[in-house]
Amino acid sequence: MPSNATSLTRLLIAEHKSVLRQVRRLVGKESAEDVAQKLWLKIQKIRDYPPIENKRAYLHRLARNIAIDHLQSDRRQAAVAERAEALLWGVDFELGPERIIESRDMLDRIRAVIVALPEPTRTILRLTRLEGKTQRETAEHVGVSTTTVENHLRRALAELSRVRDGDEG
Repeated sequence: MPSNATSLTRLLIAEHKSVLRQVRRLVGKESAEDVAQKLWLKIQKIRDYPPIENKRAYLHRLARNIAIDHLQSDRRQAAVAERAEALLWGVDFELGPERIIESRDMLDRIRAVIVALPEPTRTILRLTRLEGKTQRETAEHVGVSTTTVENHLRRALAELSRVRDGDEG
């Protein structure tokens, strides 16, 4: 007689589309595959005793519970990020005219530093920080090693840090 984990794994494979539909309704299309992966991992840890009588109902209830846990985790992370931002920038998110002018001036200085960066440093900074490419993807795109990408990034970020810290020279 197959174990609970084996039976549920087979059932998950057979009902993959139905489980994904159920999960998508709860967490959205972007997170559904992540939840399905968590479900599979959870199923692998299920013991044989006590035996599960209605495996289909158990599978769908487990999928629902994992999806809800996923949503709650996302909400907690968003709340932590919001609190961190409030601590970093202060509770008052309203910017007065003076702060707006200072911020615009800082953006102008940052733009000037980025424009002045030599190639391929500027391209590497754009690909990794603005377009979200990994260092490996950037290295392949530019045609250099990942170590070279790291060195260019280090120089670019050092320049930007000088502007942020007011050490322009």
